[in-house]
Amino acid sequence: MPDQPTTHFGYKTVKTEEKEGLVANVFHSVANQYDLMNDLMSAGIHRLWKRFTIELSGVRKGQAVLDLAGGTGDLAAKFAAIVGEQGQVVLSDINESMLNVGRDKLTDHGVCKNIDYVQADAQYLPFPDNSFDCITIAFGLRNVTDKDLALRSMLRVLKPGGRLLILEFSKPTNELLSKFYDTYSFKVIPKIGKVITGDADSYQYLAESIRMHPNQETLRLMMEEAGYCRCEYYNMTGGIVAVHKGLKP
Repeated sequence: MPDQPTTHFGYKTVKTEEKEGLVANVFHSVANQYDLMNDLMSAGIHRLWKRFTIELSGVRKGQAVLDLAGGTGDLAAKFAAIVGEQGQVVLSDINESMLNVGRDKLTDHGVCKNIDYVQADAQYLPFPDNSFDCITIAFGLRNVTDKDLALRSMLRVLKPGGRLLILEFSKPTNELLSKFYDTYSFKVIPKIGKVITGDADSYQYLAESIRMHPNQETLRLMMEEAGYCRCEYYNMTGGIVAVHKGLKP
């Protein structure tokens, strides 16, 4: 019997077919406290990272935006205000719990007129070709089983000239910062997760998944190989986070 294909779930090697379910369990567990944990883990800096991503998007009134792995809707809400009633924003997440939290949150804040909610896998997007002026995926690509497949799926549904923006944890550019970040990620974050969500293991996975994600230059090359042009990246907070940008030819 041939060996079954494997992939990484954090530092663990698992069967490829199992990863999606394992990742789903992580986000089912943390969905209700996701926003609070983001604020605590980043001291609120994640809001600045997202603001810069929106500025890079160049999104204008009347355009169509897909926010993938959109979770609790931080980016989608901002885009909805920019594109206006003539525009469209699709908040999409593979995880039902995260999508429900995002829908409830935005509905409670009155942000719902021009937002659609779609549960979807980034690897197999259920949208027609050339549908969106911009696609964003914030802190989600590292959880995707086949990143190359997802990049090509996103390229297909982008309009010619459309932009993909990937906001993701990356590799610190300073060795001293890198050592501090490792200590914080593996020693502090799981403890915060245990106190707030009762789940240290999910935040241990978070730290491990960041280390297994491609670094800045590797991801840029992956985007080029998938068919994007004018690919570049912007480091923030010393490279702890980076935004990658690519255009559809």
